Amino acid sequence: MTSSDLGGDAPPVLLVIADSLSYYGPEGGLPVDDPRIWPNIVAAELGWTVELVARIGWTSRDAWWALTQDPRVWAVIPKAGAVVFGVGGMDSLPSPLPTALREQIRYIRPPVARRAFRAAYQWVQPKLSHLGWPVALPPKLSVDYLEQSRAALAYVRPELPIIGTLPSVHRCAAYGNVHSGRPAAEKALRQWSSDTGVPLVDLADAVRENIFSDNANPDGIHWGWDAHIAVAAKMLVELRSIAAAESRQP
Repeated sequence: MTSSDLGGDAPPVLLVIADSLSYYGPEGGLPVDDPRIWPNIVAAELGWTVELVARIGWTSRDAWWALTQDPRVWAVIPKAGAVVFGVGGMDSLPSPLPTALREQIRYIRPPVARRAFRAAYQWVQPKLSHLGWPVALPPKLSVDYLEQSRAALAYVRPELPIIGTLPSVHRCAAYGNVHSGRPAAEKALRQWSSDTGVPLVDLADAVRENIFSDNANPDGIHWGWDAHIAVAAKMLVELRSIAAAESRQP
């Protein structure tokens, strides 16, 4: 995973396809070049560059769509030193109202109707979230989309390292402080990891202390700086482990 391995003098690119946890800090969203977010911490430590493709609310399905439909991603794949799928947390959150309904609110006209509909959605969502079901994307579908993404990358670059993530934790009132879908999601992801050899970074383990402190984002779902540092450290362990294993190969 060096620049010479990739056929040029330019440093490898860390391709991160993720949700908003990758670029939100304790006070809100940040530009992708902010040095404090975990993808940039990892890249700086390795001497790489970063291509962060992410949006708020993205699931594993959105990661698949980004991989197959975004030409920015296509351009990075030949230069990538590793790919991180930083999605899955949104998948496991309670979504008693259809995700498609939430996504369509932005298209409602006139604006006064859109604002009223959004206010109604935001009032109902936390109350119904106490049911804990259904989740935004069932574990089987999450893994199916991740596996399609892995297989597509392996077809083009079979040697390209891929890292997945286990869902984070939250204390978000917008979801009724409920995350009962996480255990099933973790079980499915660990089985996928076992079947494919894709290593997983446990986001919950990295950020739990920060999320349940006063240093996290007040929304209860996005992280503070300590969490970004902890996630970066875990990512670096996996990337260096992959590099060490590659160096031992004849």
